[in-house]
Amino acid sequence: MPPAEQLFQALTRRDYLVSRWPWRAAAYLASSVLTGVPALVLLCVAGVLSFVLVGLPLLVLGGLGLAAVERRRIRIVDPTVAVSPHRTPDEPGIGAWLRVRLTEQATWRELAHALLHALVLWPLDLLAVLVAVGLPVAAVAAPLQLAVDGHEARVVKTVLVTGYPQAFAAAAAGLVLLAVLLYPLGAFAGARAALTRALLAPREGELTSRLLEVTRSRARLVDAFEAERRRIERDVHDGAQQRLVALTMTLGLARMDAPPGPLADRLARAHDEAGQVLTELRELIRGIHPPVLTDYGLGPALADAADRSAVPVDTRAELPRLDSSVETAAYFAVCEALANVDKHSGARSARVTAEHGHGRLTVEVRDDGRGGARPAGGSGLTGLADRIAVLDGTLTITSPPGGPTLLRVEIPCEPTPGEPSLREPIPCEPSLRRPSLCEPPDRSG
Repeated sequence: MPPAEQLFQALTRRDYLVSRWPWRAAAYLASSVLTGVPALVLLCVAGVLSFVLVGLPLLVLGGLGLAAVERRRIRIVDPTVAVSPHRTPDEPGIGAWLRVRLTEQATWRELAHALLHALVLWPLDLLAVLVAVGLPVAAVAAPLQLAVDGHEARVVKTVLVTGYPQAFAAAAAGLVLLAVLLYPLGAFAGARAALTRALLAPREGELTSRLLEVTRSRARLVDAFEAERRRIERDVHDGAQQRLVALTMTLGLARMDAPPGPLADRLARAHDEAGQVLTELRELIRGIHPPVLTDYGLGPALADAADRSAVPVDTRAELPRLDSSVETAAYFAVCEALANVDKHSGARSARVTAEHGHGRLTVEVRDDGRGGARPAGGSGLTGLADRIAVLDGTLTITSPPGGPTLLRVEIPCEPTPGEPSLREPIPCEPSLRRPSLCEPPDRSG
C-alpha cells in the first residue's frame, strides 16, 4: 500500500493523535533537512564547476546518491521497501555502469528530484514542521518561559503573558492547536512521501521490463541446468555404464569357463555384484535424465516411469515431440507424483494422462488413495512447481480428505519440428548379456 494511502487511512481513525503516525510524519519531514542541505551545497558546487565541464556529471552522481538515501528515508512513514528502478549492467566496469545509467529514464527523474528537493521540498518540509509542531510547543511552554523570564514573557514572540493564568491558558490553547495541526501535518507528509515514491521508485513499465528480464534469466538457468544433467547422463551412459557392461560380460564368460570350486563361486558372486551395480547405475541415470526421454519423447518416458511404479498405473499419452525443457519438467513432476503415490497415498491404482492441444501440454496424475496431500509439507513438488513456473506453466494439486488426489500440470508450448515420438516405450528389459539390444541407441557420434 502506498505511504500516502496508509497515512490518509490513519487520519480517519479515532486514535490517530495517540498513534505513531503524527510523530513519524513529523520525523520524516524534519529529517528532510539532513538531505536537503547537502543537496543544496552540491547544487552550488556543481554550478561553480560547470565552467570546467564536471558540474553536470557531479550533479548526476549526486542525484543518484540522494535518491538512494531518499528511498531508505521514506520507510519512516512506510515500511514497504521502495526498490531501485535501475537495471544491473550486463558487463562489469565503470564504463558499462555509466552507459546503463545515462540511458535510463530513472536517472534523469532522480536528477530532477535532486533539484526539486534542494530548492523547494526541504524548505517546505521544515516550514510545515515548524508551523504544525513548533508553534504549539512554544505555546505549551509558556508557563516555563514565564518562570524563567520572571514577571512577563512573550509567547511565540508575539503574545505578551504577565501571569500564570494567562500562561496556562496559552499552554491549553497550544495543546488544542497541536491536536488540530497534526492532521494537516500527516496529510502533507503522506503527499510528500507519495511524490518521492512516484519520482524515485520503478514505474509499471520498468517493473514489467525487469520482471521479463528476471523470467528470461531464470529460463536460461533452467536450460543450462538441464543441459548439464543431459551431459552427465550421456557421460555416465556412454562411459562408466559401457565399461561396467563389458566387465559383467567378462565375468559371466569367466564364470562359465571356470571349473566347479571356490574360484567359480567367487566369480559367481562377482558377476552377481556387477549386475546389481549395473542395475543401480541405470536407475541413477534415469534419475539424472532418462535416456528414453531424450531419444523417444515424453509419452514413452511416462509409460516407462509408470512401469517402474509399485502401484499399478494406467497410462494414456499420445504426444508430439516438445521442447526438451517442457518434457523434462513434466516428466519429473509425474515421477515425483508417482513416488508420493507409492509412499503416502495408500492407493491401489493410479492413472497418468497427457495430451497436447491448443498450444498447451496438460498432464494429470490421479490416484484412488486416502487424499489429504499437502504440497507445502515437503512432498518435493515445490521445486518442481518453481521449475514449471519458469516455463509459464502451473502445477495444481486437488486432494480432499478421503481422496481422490489429482495433480495437474499445464505448460504452454508448441510441438518441435521433426519426427513424432514413438507411441510405445521400448518393449523389452535391458539384458546383462546383450545390452545393446534394448538400450537406447548410441548417441556419442
